[in-house]
Amino acid sequence: QSQLAESGGGLVQPGGSLRLSCTGSGLPLDSHAVGWFRQAPGKEREGVSCIGISGQMFVADSVKGRFTIARDSAENTVYLQMDSLKPEDTAVYYCYAGTTWGQGTQVTVSS
Repeated sequence: QSQLAESGGGLVQPGGSLRLSCTGSGLPLDSHAVGWFRQAPGKEREGVSCIGISGQMFVADSVKGRFTIARDSAENTVYLQMDSLKPEDTAVYYCYAGTTWGQGTQVTVSS
C-alpha cells in the first residue's frame, strides 16, 4: 500500500537544468533513506544521489557540483536538482525508498 512517483524529466540542451521530483503515496519519505538511480541503454543501473534519515547525503563523483538532493517532508517529496547537464546524463531516472521503486522518468540531454 505504497507508491513512488517521479516527475520532471524531459528533453534539455547541454548546460540546461531540470528538477526531478519523487513523491510518496502511503510511504513517508522522512522515515527512509531515499535514493535516485539512473540507467542508460546498455548500461547497469547506477546510484546518483541519496539522502538519509538524518540528512546524510551521497552524490556520485560524476555529478558532484552539478546535482543537488533535497527533502521536503511537508510535501513528502525528495527533489533532485540537476544543473549543467551533459549528454552523458541521459538516462531513465528512478527513485527508491524502502522496498519501492518508482516507474522512472526519462531525461534526455541533446543539442
